[in-house]
Amino acid sequence: MNAPADLPARLLQRHSGQTLSEQLAALFAERIGRRALAPGARLPSVRECARMHAVSPSTVVAAYDQLQAQGLAEAHRQRGFFVRAATPARSAAAPTTLAPRLAAPVDATALIRGMFQGQPGRQGPGLGTLPEPWLDAALVDRALRRVLAHSAASLRYGDPAGDPSLRQALSRRLQGDLGIAASPEAIVTTVGATHALDLIARTLLQPGDAVLVDEPGWAVEFARLTRMGMRLLPVPRGPAGPDLTVMRRLLAEHRPRMYTTVSVLHNPTGQSLSLATAHQILTLAEAHDLTIVEDDTYAWLAPQHLPRLSALDGLRRTVYVSGFSKILAPNWRVGYAAASPAMTERLIDTKLLTTLTSPAWAERAVAWCLDQGLMRRHADRVVQRLDAARQRVVRLAEDVGCQFATPPQGLFGWIETGVNTDRLASHLAEQGWLLAPGSLFHASPRASTLMRVNFASSQDPRFWQQFGAARKALLREG
Repeated sequence: MNAPADLPARLLQRHSGQTLSEQLAALFAERIGRRALAPGARLPSVRECARMHAVSPSTVVAAYDQLQAQGLAEAHRQRGFFVRAATPARSAAAPTTLAPRLAAPVDATALIRGMFQGQPGRQGPGLGTLPEPWLDAALVDRALRRVLAHSAASLRYGDPAGDPSLRQALSRRLQGDLGIAASPEAIVTTVGATHALDLIARTLLQPGDAVLVDEPGWAVEFARLTRMGMRLLPVPRGPAGPDLTVMRRLLAEHRPRMYTTVSVLHNPTGQSLSLATAHQILTLAEAHDLTIVEDDTYAWLAPQHLPRLSALDGLRRTVYVSGFSKILAPNWRVGYAAASPAMTERLIDTKLLTTLTSPAWAERAVAWCLDQGLMRRHADRVVQRLDAARQRVVRLAEDVGCQFATPPQGLFGWIETGVNTDRLASHLAEQGWLLAPGSLFHASPRASTLMRVNFASSQDPRFWQQFGAARKALLREG
């Protein structure tokens, strides 16, 4: 039996020692084991699954029966088949002849794991990094060679606050380009921006504290704060920033200690804070003794003139966070936080207790790139290339019937698909495409028809062809 012409081919191996139903059951068992299908998730209907894999409905029924026998699935009368809420441990020797497949993300951890499961030559449309060909390998090589030529410094601990040359370069960058009055003494370097956010939370918060977060927002930040025992208070994010009415109510009712936000090129919507909204946020922070953590991870991709809370506030109630993995190379885990002098000392204490110091050789290499103007020139090239990629992806997405929920800007597009994007991600994962469904960007995950795409890594027409076919199939299923 051939797959329908409007569906991506997902044929099982017909000349195998296993029956088709055994192979199909093994495929679902593998995905359940990887958390690609979460406990309680609904399996595709028998008819939908038969179409997806070009097999008969009886083959699907037999596969689902095997999953039930293994304790991995259960049938709900007149509703279908579901992943069991509590799945027993499976034998490591469970037979399967199917090649490993990319897992559709069901939470932040699964999305990150997907970053390391990509296929050579293909990028994940749902990932958060630039494609390798966009990065300047020669620049990285030059910086490393220059720093490692003076290798003696690598044989001892670096300054706990961070390499002085980098902190001086960052101070010039913040004051000269972004208007943030941060002296070198106000800056603490970290092992990437995520580490900076973690240091801040560990310094300011205790388990049970309430934290304001944008929604939609960054899945990893939600997961990290939740694991630390914090109570997340989602504030709806609009085109100009957070919903101030909701923010006022949450501040009055819950007295949160911290608000973590992305002011510029918000992830996942791509929107930036308006100047009027920024001033109102700072007024609320002053009235309610609130610390604002401003994550500017995508600063090198954004216009410098866009308002930053830290520039308006002078780092009194704000802590500014950024890094270089999004522009230089994902593996260059160099980040930093800029704060008031008192806060900086507290952050250094926390850094000493968690990582001691950060790698001085990497920090000196970044400092050299900044001082030579090489980082700026590289960023300018990336922004030009990203502008062209964004226009191309907008056309491709609209051609398959999608609309943008917010005006396309920056690295990410926030797309309305009209179908459940968890199911869509499951379809596309089997073809090697990692998507970021909208459910990942809510503090309490829920079904969504929205998804985030990376403009830089979503330009392959093959992806959109397979995306469009899978979307049509889901629309027919209702």
